[in-house]
Amino acid sequence: MGTLWFCLVALMIAIYVLLDGFDLGAGAIHLFVAKTDEERRQVLASIGPVWDGNEVWLLAAGGTLYFAFPALYASGFSGFYLPLMIVLWLLILRGTSIEFRNHIHSPVWDPLWDFLFCSSSLLLCVFFGAALGNVVRGVPLDASGYFFEPLWTNFQLGDEPGILDWYSILVGVLALAALVVHGALWVTLKTTGSVRDRSLRLASQGWWVVLLLTLVVTFLTFRVQPSIAGQFRKAPWGAMFPLLAIAGLLGVRWAIARADELKSFFASAAYLAGMLLSVVFGLFPMVLPARNPAYSLTVENSKAASYGLKVGAIWWVLGMILATGYFTYVYKSFTGKVIVGKHSDE
Repeated sequence: MGTLWFCLVALMIAIYVLLDGFDLGAGAIHLFVAKTDEERRQVLASIGPVWDGNEVWLLAAGGTLYFAFPALYASGFSGFYLPLMIVLWLLILRGTSIEFRNHIHSPVWDPLWDFLFCSSSLLLCVFFGAALGNVVRGVPLDASGYFFEPLWTNFQLGDEPGILDWYSILVGVLALAALVVHGALWVTLKTTGSVRDRSLRLASQGWWVVLLLTLVVTFLTFRVQPSIAGQFRKAPWGAMFPLLAIAGLLGVRWAIARADELKSFFASAAYLAGMLLSVVFGLFPMVLPARNPAYSLTVENSKAASYGLKVGAIWWVLGMILATGYFTYVYKSFTGKVIVGKHSDE
């Protein structure tokens, strides 16, 4: 049951990255592809009906983690307390920016919330990527199963690293670049005119940055966490995940060249899913590697009791049926290009 729940948590995190990833990316490019108030409302309208629903998957993944792997939840939330508070405030600022922007119109009010929406979205991309970098790199867990990391120390990989070091920052920059492309392709899919053209151009240019960073981060990851290479050698079938990422990345280039909006967006989703699942597969059975491998949290030493996991699986299936039905309805109702005034608050 532990392995099943490991896969379910990984699936929910992947769904969150694919869904909330595009509206985080849309927020990060907001000020760069939209030059006028009408164009900025067009970008906001492209994510308006779905952005808050997308964040449900983050809450669901956190709740599932708490239920299925309580030791991991306790250790991770105490050790990452500071960055989690930063992420919480960024999420609050981002949601507030979307909701408050249209309440008052003035030369100060609109630009303020536009800036906060863009900057909070951008920083969230970086912090989520840095969090993944921390998990891959390993944290300073001790024999009690707990740890604490400051925001930074000397930016080096050592026995007492900070949340931010050269590797986690690099992973954060890759996450930002990948989600910028993902968000730009979503905006391309949902908008028209100058906003659509600028977004497609940004996605095309950003693709090269993603390609370069993917190669660099992949090479460095095998050196920072050698167990990942060992896992792929032990179970060669796991190569399907990096192959999915490669196919998705090449598919984005192919679809952009043909201005195929839908295929380029789904290819970007395939790349993100492939990259994330490659990391998850490479780390298994670890759920939180330690700098000292003897103290790493694994599926077996961090999972809840088997009976609870079996009963929880029934409720999880029911919950996923409801969530999938809701999201299918919302996205089906939201198909096609947005029209400012019809899908936005104005």
